[in-house]
Amino acid sequence: MNILEARKIYKSYGTKLRKHDVLRGIDITVEKGEFVSIMGPSGSGKTTLLNVLSSIDKVSNGTIKINDIDMTYMKEKQLAEFRKQHLGFIFQDYNLLDTLTVKENILLPLSIKKVPKKEANHIFSELASELGIYELKDKYPNEISGGQKQRTSAARAFIHEPSIIFADEPTGALDSKSASDLLEKLSQLNEKRQATIIMVTHDPVAASFSSRVISIKDGQIYTQLNKGEQNRQEFFKDIMKTQGVLGGIQYEH
Repeated sequence: MNILEARKIYKSYGTKLRKHDVLRGIDITVEKGEFVSIMGPSGSGKTTLLNVLSSIDKVSNGTIKINDIDMTYMKEKQLAEFRKQHLGFIFQDYNLLDTLTVKENILLPLSIKKVPKKEANHIFSELASELGIYELKDKYPNEISGGQKQRTSAARAFIHEPSIIFADEPTGALDSKSASDLLEKLSQLNEKRQATIIMVTHDPVAASFSSRVISIKDGQIYTQLNKGEQNRQEFFKDIMKTQGVLGGIQYEH
């Protein structure tokens, strides 16, 4: 079952006289429970693609459906409500509120949805334990490490069980150990909760945790790799080969 369908996606910036085409007719479908990585050279359009798929930005042309709901031309108020119900976000710079504790940050989406306190606390305890941050619940963001901040951000994204979680370079600010810990946790949550994750990353190691990698070049899909029955090391090698070819093509221009 497709949870996301994007058809003929175009995104341009500027005026008619000085137009810059960033996305050029992209088609993407994502099934429920998939963990998809989007990769590509700098300037390829991968972040713009994530932004339009997640409703942070609007397409110039094309349609995007999530759960069969066409959100392409929704008004801002409708979009805000749609995000609240259906989407979760993990950003590179955490986006945590410094004046709230770890627990309060994580519970924000449930507070907005007015989930009863007892139920919210139960959901929090289970998820925070899975992510290994339950013991940090009363600490503030400035009292914990980068890896712990990003797992807090991940918990906040997962807690209201959204249809899709969008992750924008979630390991970009982390050391390799913290990055690996986070990706292991995301992978486990993806399997255990059948959570759908779409992640932009420049890191082949991070991408190897996903089940499919979409490579973007010059605003179009260049190739797609499916993990299938491969282990993570084998998938990583395939991703590296594709990145090598992409890098070579990028260099020739």
